[in-house]
Amino acid sequence: MERDIKEILVTREALHQKVKELAARIDKDYEGRDLVLIGVLKGASVFLSDLMREIRIPLEIDFIAVSSYGDSAESSGVVRILKDLDMAIDGKDVILVEDIVDTGLTLNYLLKNFKDRKAASVKICTLLDKPERRKAEIDIDYVGFVIPDEFIVGYGIDYAEKYRNLPYVAALKREVYS
Repeated sequence: MERDIKEILVTREALHQKVKELAARIDKDYEGRDLVLIGVLKGASVFLSDLMREIRIPLEIDFIAVSSYGDSAESSGVVRILKDLDMAIDGKDVILVEDIVDTGLTLNYLLKNFKDRKAASVKICTLLDKPERRKAEIDIDYVGFVIPDEFIVGYGIDYAEKYRNLPYVAALKREVYS
């Protein structure tokens, strides 16, 4: 796996520090509220796990799995729900936890979907933001790192289901995915 890495963009230590900072902000913003963290599978699973362990206020978690990539390196723009929520979110404050926001098409779809389900509020927390690739206008409330337009792997993020177990975020060499 290591030979496929172009460069490490975010170290394990930087990830840990940023997760603590985001959790502290969420604690402050949601004190006394009915908070649900919803992780977008599979990529956000590691980030969500670390984030929820740092949050000190009561919360619930759930997961949704969507597909807009398949085994490709490019988003198709067509979003399919592969696994829906197990809980009702009506009247609850939701933070949608994502691994990476690039085009914004998937998040745009999920925001509309959750608003239709009558969530009290829906905010976005992403580990990584890639604004150069944005196709849909998205307001991101909690951003870990702004990154360049590279194909990213590690810390739960995959390419064709591989590289998720890397303890850092790295750019993948182009020849691996093209």
